[in-house]
This record gives sequence, structure tokens and C-alpha cells, in this order.
Amino acid sequence: MARLVLSSFADEASPMLAEQIEASRQNGIAFIEIRGVDNKNMADYTPAEAKEVARRLADAGIGVSALGSPFGKIDITADFAPHLEYMKRGLEIANILGTKRVRMFSFFMPKGEDPDRYRTPVMERLDQMATLCQQAGLLCCHENEKDIYGDTAVRALDILKTFEGRIVGVFDPANFVQCGVDTLRAWELLAPYIDYLHIKDCTADGTIVPAGKGIGNIPALLRALAQKPGDRFVTLEPHLMEFAGLAALEKEGVSMLRHAYTFANNREAFDFAATTLQAIINNAVPAAL
Repeated sequence: MARLVLSSFADEASPMLAEQIEASRQNGIAFIEIRGVDNKNMADYTPAEAKEVARRLADAGIGVSALGSPFGKIDITADFAPHLEYMKRGLEIANILGTKRVRMFSFFMPKGEDPDRYRTPVMERLDQMATLCQQAGLLCCHENEKDIYGDTAVRALDILKTFEGRIVGVFDPANFVQCGVDTLRAWELLAPYIDYLHIKDCTADGTIVPAGKGIGNIPALLRALAQKPGDRFVTLEPHLMEFAGLAALEKEGVSMLRHAYTFANNREAFDFAATTLQAIINNAVPAAL
């Protein structure tokens, strides 16, 4: 049985590193999937700046589970050369932070077009990205984001089988639900290739809710992940409120998320999400903690 290790996108608690550290420690979360830090994406940091972030995290006893990068989160028709250079610089940041995982994506598809038409350029670009990661001693971790090539279980499987051993899967239940994919069926297809889970849940109409309150089948997925060998990260990405940098993560540059719960502020939403997830794990797979 795997040991489930909690991580989080702590920028959902606060855009500021000091407050991310505080939120992590007070919620008993020892790792961060680092994304937005002090109002800037971590992939945009200079090496010197990244070393200071790494120092502050180490002093606080917080590890980095993955670089939550935006690599591959561009239109498939966009010029790829500048993005690849951006990725090269970002991989240096990942190594400074001491992580071996780089979360990435498989390119936004043109609206209204069949993603299968773009399979060849997607795979060519992913091959270059996977090669860069290998050269840097890092592992590409593909997330099933909405509106990218690998947003369905079938196309995610295509990627993970094509690049077996070079790209692994990050399983996001809410993203699958929002693409009309049953999460348990997706797990059946993808399980051999999944490295870790993102914890985000939603209802059938795509409204974001706390873990276990939607149809993402999160308790069942946690039990399934616990059957894998070794330590497995479970990364909290609740999206229960708008947070700094969220709009930049969306395809149109504007957040389209709907929320069913109301919170006073981002820290309250983050704390609630963390407590909810820990209760689910304690009930579903207590031996995995």
C-alpha cells in the first residue's frame, strides 16, 4: 500500500510565500506544488530569486512536490520556440527548488475543431518537452486540463502510452467531470500511468465544490491511489474561491469557474478544503497516512 503524502497549491491560501508557509504548517501539509509566489509565477523567477524561495521553504520544513508550471498551456497553433526556451529556464528553477516533478499540459485546441486533427504537432511538441525534462533529470507530469488535447481519458491515455516512462499522469477529477468524463472509468484506463492526484471536485454542471461533495469520486480515487507502491502525493487544488493568478490559468484569460460555497476569504476556503480532504483520507484510507 502507498503512503499518501499531502501537498497543496498553497497560492490558493495567499499569493504571498510567508502566508503560504503559515497555511501549510497550520494545516499539517508538508509539501507545496509551487505555482504562484509573491504575485509571480514560479517559472518566471530568476535562479537567484528561486534560491531565496528554496531557502525560506527549507527553513520552514516545507518541501516542493512539483513545479506547478504553465508549460504546454498555450494554443497548439502558437509559435512553440519561445515557449520551449521559457521551459528550459523553468526547469532550472525546478532543480533549484529540489523537486523532480514538473506539472505540464498538452496545448489548447482551437475552439470547435476536432483535437485529433492536431495529434501530430501535439506529440512532436511533447517529445521535445519530455526530452528537456530528461536532460534536466526531471519528470514531465501531464495534467488533464480542460480544452487541451489530453482533456479526455482516451486522449490522455494516448499521450501516456506514447511517452511511457517519459511522461506520467496527474489525475484531476474535476477537470474530467467538466469534460464529461466519468472519473472511475478514466481511472480504469489511466491507472498504470498515474503518478499522483490533484484534489478538486465539482458537480455534474461543473460547479466547484469541496472534495467529496461532487461527482469526482474522490474517496474511491484515494483508495485506488493507495493501492500503488511507494509514496504518492495528493495535492490539494480546491479552487473554492477566486485567487490571485487564477484568471491567467484559464484559456480565455478570464476565470469561468462557478462556486457553490461561500467563504470570507481565501485562507478560510483553503483551511476548509484541507480539513475536508484530511477527513476523507482518514475515513477512506487511514492506513495510508
